[in-house]
Amino acid sequence: MTRDSPFDGKTILITGGTGSFGNAVVKRFLHTGVKEIRVFSRDEKKQDDMRRFYRNAKLTFHLGDVRNRDSISGPMRGVDCVFNAAALKQVPSCEFFPMEAVFTNILGVDNVLAAAIEAGVGKAVCLSTDKAAYPVNAMGISKAMMERVLVAKSRVTSETVICGTRYGNVMCSRGSVIPLFVTQIETGQALTVTDPEMTRFLMSLDSAVDLVLFAFRHAAPGDIMVQKAPACAIGTLARAVKEIFGADNPVVRIGTRHGEKKCETLLTREECLHAEDMGGFYRIPADNRDLNYAQYFEKGVMEKTELTEFNSDNALRLSVDEVKEALLGLEYIQEKLSQCES
Repeated sequence: MTRDSPFDGKTILITGGTGSFGNAVVKRFLHTGVKEIRVFSRDEKKQDDMRRFYRNAKLTFHLGDVRNRDSISGPMRGVDCVFNAAALKQVPSCEFFPMEAVFTNILGVDNVLAAAIEAGVGKAVCLSTDKAAYPVNAMGISKAMMERVLVAKSRVTSETVICGTRYGNVMCSRGSVIPLFVTQIETGQALTVTDPEMTRFLMSLDSAVDLVLFAFRHAAPGDIMVQKAPACAIGTLARAVKEIFGADNPVVRIGTRHGEKKCETLLTREECLHAEDMGGFYRIPADNRDLNYAQYFEKGVMEKTELTEFNSDNALRLSVDEVKEALLGLEYIQEKLSQCES
């Protein structure tokens, strides 16, 4: 059993479990003392791919959609912990189809948490994104509302601990920019960069799992946990990918897309008033005041805080060499380099 496995003898359910995060959790815990890992998703092809790849009786698959409360209720029975990773994550698609983001990212989470409470699940961790802080696009707005839903749900149950995590870009996850850069190099195209000075947080899938584990171990009801992730400029990222593959493809600036920000934020100025610095993480506690309006109109927060907004401009900024080191630790990059050598 791995040193950091808290799931000995327990059953885990991962919604959206065929995605990058779900696969990372399965790889981390499948060969530990975990009793069962249930993968819940609506994509039968990806479920079949996972089933054939892992071939392990501890891994079970459940077809359904978080939009359908009935389809999640059955797989939730007997679960000790649920990780809600089901989401629409692409900014452009959510801009054009915002109601789809509402159905999955907001109503879907409400369904998952309601089913978890009904089934007596011990802990539910909902995955959010830096785009939920000061949101300017439909995806971020839907995730910000998802955070409010989890906080509200956490107030109505004492049996299920409901909390969340908020993190930045996960390197080489589905739809991320690094695989796009690699494909452009492989096909001899120019690398397309929206704005080389734009900054983004960088996390590995292992770090994303570590953050969820930290929340699982330390979060109180309604808490949102944030990891102090490093960041880099998009131009730096493009240069690092080119140097890793020895490519001389040109880099073309295409301009900022609708709904994008120059930098992303993981901890807002307003959240600094009550957030807790936990070393490598921030804890954002829920506002658990009730609807006694005197608490809002007559009693404010008087204490000052030493914390400051944490965004991808003031985070630890990685150099080209540091980004290369991070990328070379990724399985996806190593596989692509092996293909180049063969």
